[in-house]
Amino acid sequence: MSSQLENGTFVFARSRTADFYSLTKPELTFLSVLTALGGAYLATSDLTSGTLLLVHVMIGTMLVGAGAGTLNQYIERRFDGIMKRTENRPIPSGRISPSEALLFGVTLSVSGISYLFLTTNVLTTMLGLITLFSYLFLYTPLKRVTWLSTVVGGIPGALPPVMGWTAVKDQISPEAFALFAILFFWQMPHFFSLAWMYRADYEKAGFPMLPVLDPKGTKTSVQIVGHTVCLLIASLALTLVAELGMVYFIGSSIIGCGFLVYALRLASARNNTSARSVFFASLAYLPLLLAVLVLDRLVSF
Repeated sequence: MSSQLENGTFVFARSRTADFYSLTKPELTFLSVLTALGGAYLATSDLTSGTLLLVHVMIGTMLVGAGAGTLNQYIERRFDGIMKRTENRPIPSGRISPSEALLFGVTLSVSGISYLFLTTNVLTTMLGLITLFSYLFLYTPLKRVTWLSTVVGGIPGALPPVMGWTAVKDQISPEAFALFAILFFWQMPHFFSLAWMYRADYEKAGFPMLPVLDPKGTKTSVQIVGHTVCLLIASLALTLVAELGMVYFIGSSIIGCGFLVYALRLASARNNTSARSVFFASLAYLPLLLAVLVLDRLVSF
């Protein structure tokens, strides 16, 4: 009996840990950390001496992103319970209480902002605060009002690589604007394709996402293709402003054109299969782009 109880306690503790972890929206937090590191890496002239700062950027961004994800789920807990895609999340399912999630989210957020302040600089800390507050108090409530919330949400989503840059340089320069543009334009095909796949869920919960308001998919496909073209332009512009080499230029061109092919297929087919292809292509795009960026810098060092 004792061993059974101990085993049950262990399973319960492991399950609770997994639930708190899922509150942080680990996939989105991982992408934020990855892009923040990309910005810091691009700004670093000496990888040996800059390694510790990269670690600080990683930890600070991770804590802020995890806090934002947790508090977003706390705010949207009632609507998450309506949608099939999110009904099993820790709060609507009852596995984590709202008060626990609130305390967890606030603790992570405060810890992240404090960590950035202590280990980076004031500018990066301010960008972290803007990221957190615009995500929670602009993007999250606007999701109930207008499809343009996706565009507004693109702002906090595009700030992590800028934070990485400013953590090293302590200034916002053309390179930071280029990084911001890349992440901003990337988010539109990523989230519009996701909303396309789950438009019935969003409609059920009362979220006026663009695919919900655009049943034929005409406007949504235009947005996806248009922003993918802008993404390609922004990624190539980084070659000039950051003085990158041919490895990055050729690599980003191939990756961007490949992504555009999926977007054009969606515009032609306008179905869930093509939307899913765009979504997964978007997940592959950022790691691949960062990989060619790192490779280009390694060649030049």
